[in-house]
Amino acid sequence: MNKESILIVDDEKEIRDLIAIYLENEGYYAIKAENGIKAIEALEKKRVDLIILDIMMPKMDGIEACMKIREEKNMPIIMLSAKTEDMDKIWGLTAGADDYVTKPFNPLELIARVKSQLRRYKKFNTNLNVINENIVEIDELTINTDTHEVKVGEREVKLTPREFDILELLARNKGIVFSIEKIYERVWKEEFFKSDNTVMVHIRKLREKIEENPRKPKYVKTVWGVGYKVEKI
Repeated sequence: MNKESILIVDDEKEIRDLIAIYLENEGYYAIKAENGIKAIEALEKKRVDLIILDIMMPKMDGIEACMKIREEKNMPIIMLSAKTEDMDKIWGLTAGADDYVTKPFNPLELIARVKSQLRRYKKFNTNLNVINENIVEIDELTINTDTHEVKVGEREVKLTPREFDILELLARNKGIVFSIEKIYERVWKEEFFKSDNTVMVHIRKLREKIEENPRKPKYVKTVWGVGYKVEKI
C-alpha cells in the first residue's frame, strides 16, 4: 500500500524538519517546500494527499498559495501561522483551508489534525475511488490512465487523446471547477485565446460519448459563467 504524502510548506527549515520527523514516525511520506511557489511546483510533480501550509512566507504567502492550489486541487489543507487574530483564521479558511493551527504548536496535536482531515476527506470522497494511481472510478465511469481505456458500466468508450486528457483532469480533481482557459492551458499546454472554442467542442464530443443524455450530463457538469467540473455522484 502506498504511503500517504504530506506536503509541508514553511520558510523555517527547523519547522519543516520537525514536522517531517513526526509525520514519518506515523508512516507518512513527507515532502518539503520553503514557500508557496515551491509548493505549487511540488504539486505539479508529485502526488500529495494533504498540505500543511504556513501563512507568513516570502515570495508567495500561504493565503495566495492556498487560493492558487484550490483552483485545481481539493486535498485537505491545514494552515499554520504564528498569528492568533480571528481575522487571520477567517482569511485562511476563506482562501480554502480546512483547518488552522497556531504557532507555537504541539506536534502531536498537528498529527492528530492531519489524521482527522485525511479520514474526513476519504469519507466524503467514497464515490471517487483511486484504486491505484492509474485507475479512477466515478459511479459507473472507469478511467484507466495506464491503458487509456474508458468504460461506462460494461460499455467501452473510445476517446481521442484530448478528450481523454480533459476527462482525466476533471475526474482527478472532483468538485473543482475548471475554467475553459485552465482546461486549455493544462491539456494543450499552450496560451489560451478568448475567441477559441476548442475546449467547448471537445467537451460536447466527450459528453456525447460518455453521457446517457448529453443534454443532462451526469458526469461532466457545466457551472454557468465559470467552467466545468466532475462532482460527487
